[in-house]
Amino acid sequence: MKLVRSPFCNRALACGAVAVALLMTNVPSQAAPLTAAEATELGTEAYIYGYPLVTVEFTRRVTTNVVEPTGLRAPMGQFANVRNFPDASYKDVTAPNADTLYSSAWLDVSKEPYVLSLPDEGDRYFLIPMLDGWTDVFQVPGKRTTGDKAQTYAITGPGWKGMLPDGVKEYKSPTSIVWIIARTYCTGTPEDYRGVHEIQDKYKVVPLSAYGKDYTPPMGKVDPAIDMKTPVRDQVAGLSAEAYFSLLAMPLKDNPPAKADAPMVAKLAKLGIVPGQAFDASKLGEERGAEVPRMAVEKINDYFEDARTNVNDWQFMPKTGIYGVNYLQRAFVTAFGLGANRPQDAVYPTSEVDAEGKPYNGAKKYVMHFPKGQLPPVNGFWSLTMYNGGYFFAANPLNRYSISARQNLKTNADGSTDLYIQNESPGADKESNWLPAPTDKFILMLGLYWPKETNPSIINGTWKIPPVKPVT
Repeated sequence: MKLVRSPFCNRALACGAVAVALLMTNVPSQAAPLTAAEATELGTEAYIYGYPLVTVEFTRRVTTNVVEPTGLRAPMGQFANVRNFPDASYKDVTAPNADTLYSSAWLDVSKEPYVLSLPDEGDRYFLIPMLDGWTDVFQVPGKRTTGDKAQTYAITGPGWKGMLPDGVKEYKSPTSIVWIIARTYCTGTPEDYRGVHEIQDKYKVVPLSAYGKDYTPPMGKVDPAIDMKTPVRDQVAGLSAEAYFSLLAMPLKDNPPAKADAPMVAKLAKLGIVPGQAFDASKLGEERGAEVPRMAVEKINDYFEDARTNVNDWQFMPKTGIYGVNYLQRAFVTAFGLGANRPQDAVYPTSEVDAEGKPYNGAKKYVMHFPKGQLPPVNGFWSLTMYNGGYFFAANPLNRYSISARQNLKTNADGSTDLYIQNESPGADKESNWLPAPTDKFILMLGLYWPKETNPSIINGTWKIPPVKPVT
């Protein structure tokens, strides 16, 4: 069983296990035994429904299994900061970023809130999305939503009630697990690296009981039993149905489903999935222990055709970050874009073929033409990133992996803008507009940060991404 790579509503408040129990009150305690067909159908639905929660749990274990912050890993309750953009030698994570530096923190707010402090960022673009245990972005302070001045927030758990210090605004998390994935814009120059590092060093999270006091976060503890090498997606895909559903039952206790999930929660109970208890595999049946995961993964993979929007052979997902009861959409984004933003914050159209429907190849030359006034409409910034066939950066003489307005793009006499996408330089007079390509297969990704929501807009379809045309 394998997940293939694809290009490419806030939850109601509830109170932990009590809320889950209330959602289950209408489930008959002595339900008739499930038929094979019923068990298979329910098992597949339950697998897809729980996929984000299981994936988040695996991701949290792996990325917090360190003694102290290093790279994008840090113990629970601490920020990890990426300090530099990766180069062509980087092969740890596909589709790396060359526009924003990441800062990540995992919080457990089941016992007490955590206070997040953000510094004054001047005129710099940044966003601080907060994901709950189901991958919904429940809050996203940043330049778009809350401005760029210093800010302080208390992230509270589902059942927390209490008083907060003056000047601290409450953000109520629907779940006990919270994942903060901050992005801070950076040009990549030595001077700007220093500026962003100063900002990252001021991103702070502390328990509410330690707020305003001298606080040193505790050292992390490494669990040698946690697999730190196998990609999380592969670890999840390798679970048997019994192991998968037993794992799902545990975080359900502290990361309650939304009220709108009540019908699905009833189905979980019929299948024997009870928060905080081991899964009763007898209700599923041994013969379906392997069949259910395989069928669920196939449905997640196949959903790409329904999830995407295709414009001039550019494909993107306009519905991310908030999923409501569209569990298949949520599972698909978890599998292929874990940590996705709301579209109001960022959209990432991806293209693997040119205007003639042929795969990109560095043996050819291409032009992406933007008519006058038709560059990507954004309030933040945009960039076009080049990846090789494996979704990694490709080495080139300019060490340029993306192109954007920060390259001081030259315009044509009629005010239009051409981007030259090819392996060899288009000439010194055009190099400002050159995105270097590898010699063979490549993939393009256009990032629009804080895209405009009024016409023209990629969100409502009034702005169309231009095709990438081969030069004849």
